[in-house]
Amino acid sequence: MDNRVRLQLFVLAYNLGNFLRQAVLPRAVRHWTLTTLREKRIKIGAKVVRHARQVVFQMAEVAVPRELFRATLEGIQRLRLPTPVPG
Repeated sequence: MDNRVRLQLFVLAYNLGNFLRQAVLPRAVRHWTLTTLREKRIKIGAKVVRHARQVVFQMAEVAVPRELFRATLEGIQRLRLPTPVPG
């Protein structure tokens, strides 16, 4: 039973990763494998600095080019549901 549940969780995580890769990433990196994405995008060191009105990620630009990172964040933003207008 435990192995079946673990396998189902792995399959769910894999499918979610593939969905996000297709829905969010810029075309230039959509062909990357999930392993490559994990190593080049997720497992990188960054410092999060909070200023008065913004949060800044400070990381070496050789790890992730600024435009690629910005395009990915914009893709994530597009997935958000619109905020309902009260009324």
